[in-house]
Amino acid sequence: MGHDMVINATSLSRSGLSDWMIQRLSAVILAAYTVFILATLATNPEMDYDSWRDFFGKNSVRLFSVISLLALCGHAWVGMWTVGTDYLTGRQLGAKGAFIRRVYQSFCVLLIAVYLLWGIQIFWGS
Repeated sequence: MGHDMVINATSLSRSGLSDWMIQRLSAVILAAYTVFILATLATNPEMDYDSWRDFFGKNSVRLFSVISLLALCGHAWVGMWTVGTDYLTGRQLGAKGAFIRRVYQSFCVLLIAVYLLWGIQIFWGS
């Protein structure tokens, strides 16, 4: 019975442990990307628009950027899902709680998908 409770507790990966791992792995990726960008800025203080564009034109930087964007989306989804399930419950909101939670989660999925597609278009569009 305990295992069933864990499976029903999440909707991203069907496992609380998997969601925890997604949060931690995505945080590490985002930290590495932040250090990478800050180190690039620190070692190239004279960077102008053209050199910045050339830097982000490298496929390796684009790939790292998209991986970081995917990590951000996964991290955001687990966090927003957790907020929704913790604070938008039927017990707190009455009979409409499940409906409100579904609308909230649908909005989150849509927003994260838009940001993901927009980010991919920015990094790979031209």
